[in-house]
Amino acid sequence: MAKATLEQWRMFKAVVEHGGFAGASSAVFKSQSTVHHAVQKLESALQVKLLEVKGRKAYLTENGKLILRRAEFLIDEASKIESVANTLSEGIESTLKIAVDEVFPQHLLYQALSHINEQYPLVKIELIESVLNGANELLTNAVVDLAITSIALYGINCHSLCEIEFIAVAHPDHPLHQRTEPLTYRELKLHRQIVVRDSATHTSHDDGWLGADMRWTVSHLRNSIDMVSQNFGYAWLPSAQIKPYLKNNTLKPLNLEQGTTRSLKLYLMCTDNDRLGPVGQAFTQHLISLCNNEPG
Repeated sequence: MAKATLEQWRMFKAVVEHGGFAGASSAVFKSQSTVHHAVQKLESALQVKLLEVKGRKAYLTENGKLILRRAEFLIDEASKIESVANTLSEGIESTLKIAVDEVFPQHLLYQALSHINEQYPLVKIELIESVLNGANELLTNAVVDLAITSIALYGINCHSLCEIEFIAVAHPDHPLHQRTEPLTYRELKLHRQIVVRDSATHTSHDDGWLGADMRWTVSHLRNSIDMVSQNFGYAWLPSAQIKPYLKNNTLKPLNLEQGTTRSLKLYLMCTDNDRLGPVGQAFTQHLISLCNNEPG
C-alpha cells in the first residue's frame, strides 16, 4: 500500500484553501495536472474520497473534512520542523525584529540590546513600538520574532518580565484637584480622559480603564504625557516615566476613592523558541535575567 507524502497533504490543503485546482496550482507553483495527480495519489493511499469536483470548484466530502482537520496539525508541525532546520543550517540570523510595548522600561531594553551589540555587532535590529494588542498582532502575523506585551496569548511561549505601576494624574490646576473629598469613578467620567490608542488594526481596544465617553485618544504614550502636562485632561500613566513631572509638580496624583494606582504585567513572547536563532535566544535570556534582577 502506497504511503501519503507531506507534499501531497500540502497540495490537498491548497486545493481546499483556494477552492480548486487552478488556484492551488498558482499557490504551490505546480501545474494543475501535478496538483490533481497528487490529490488522486493521496486518496488512493488513504482509500478515502476527499474531494468532490463540480465544474471548476472542488469541495470537501464529509470524510475529507475530518481528514483535513487532522492533517492541518501535521502540516503545521512539519513547517515548524523545516523552519527550525533552516535556522540551524543558516546559523546566526541577520535580523532580529522585536515589538515592544511603549510602557516597557527603556533602560532594561537598552541594556539587553547593548548585550546583543557586543556579542553580535553585525546583526540588524528592528524595533516596533506598540500599544496593547499591537505587539500580539505583529507576532501572530509573523511580522516580528519577539513581542514584549501586556496580553499573554494561549499556546504561545511566554515569559513573565515585570510589572508596571500606573498612577492617575492630572495637572495641578485641573478642576479634579480642587475637590477636597476623594474622587469617585462617576466624577472622573465627567472629565476628559487621555487614552493611548491600541496599535492593533483588527483587535484594538481604545476605551481606557474607565471606558469614559469624554476622552481624547492619542497614538503614543509620549503624547499622552505631554497632553496631561498641558492640562488637557487626566490619565493613568506609568509612574516610572513621569517621575520628573511629579518631582517638579507639572503632574500631581489624583485623590481617588480607589484605583489611584494600577498595575500591568508585561511578558516576552515568541511563537516557537526552537525557531529563534542564536541572537533571539541570547536577547531573550539576557532580558529575562535583567528583569529578574531589577530592584522591586
